[in-house]
Amino acid sequence: MYLVTVLGNLLIILAVSSDYHLHTPMYFFLSSLSLADIGFISTTVPKMIVNLLNHSRVMSYGGYLKQMSVFIIFGCMDDLLLTMMAYDRFVAICHPLHYSVIMNPHLCGFLLLLSLLISLLVSQLQNLNVLNFLYFKDIEISNFFCDPSQLLNLTCSETFSSTIVKCFVFAIFGFIPISGIFFSYYKIISSILRISSSSGKYKAFSTCGSHLAVVCVFYGTGLGVYLGSAVSHSPRTGAVASVMYTVVTPMLNPFIYSLQNKDLKNSLRRLCSRLF
Repeated sequence: MYLVTVLGNLLIILAVSSDYHLHTPMYFFLSSLSLADIGFISTTVPKMIVNLLNHSRVMSYGGYLKQMSVFIIFGCMDDLLLTMMAYDRFVAICHPLHYSVIMNPHLCGFLLLLSLLISLLVSQLQNLNVLNFLYFKDIEISNFFCDPSQLLNLTCSETFSSTIVKCFVFAIFGFIPISGIFFSYYKIISSILRISSSSGKYKAFSTCGSHLAVVCVFYGTGLGVYLGSAVSHSPRTGAVASVMYTVVTPMLNPFIYSLQNKDLKNSLRRLCSRLF
């Protein structure tokens, strides 16, 4: 699954970069999402494979913090990039005549840089929040990677600063992106319903169908993890749910976009014919 994920996302990056017709904001964000997915799964799975081969389940405190930091960076970037892709589809469908002016290369580069800076900020805030606690030693985590929520649950006290950090992280990870996606699709659906022909409606909606499917998979598995952990306190259930959003979701993204997008599918076919 790890090799399939890395190969699939690399093919999308190569296809977008090698095909001039795909040098558009939508595919720019898609290739950035593929790069973030590679980093997201590479943060957890290789270490798990090494632990399985070495029959070792021990990780140092410093290693725990490093893995948690990188995991939050790429997870937050995934989250924010999906929101930016929703905004891109909103502009393309609701303001098609101004699309090239609004979604110019400078704005796309700025949005990508902004997502990276916000992800770094959230990661460092989580680190500072954890470092305020006592040094953990010989602690057992019922998961295959350093889940930030599990480390924070080990603390016995709830300080004002930790509460502020948790609220900020919730806003960045959950409230703001989901609100932006809901608002974008509300406007998109309103615009599509005003189109008189059924073929026009289908064509307009098909341009955002892949993104909507990825959003449902990403947030569906993520919400499933936390709702499942709230209902069931079984370590096995939590680990299985974690596999869904850390391994399965990045693996599915290339298939969703390549199967539902004709331009990307044709570009991948030409790329594979040149490579093989």
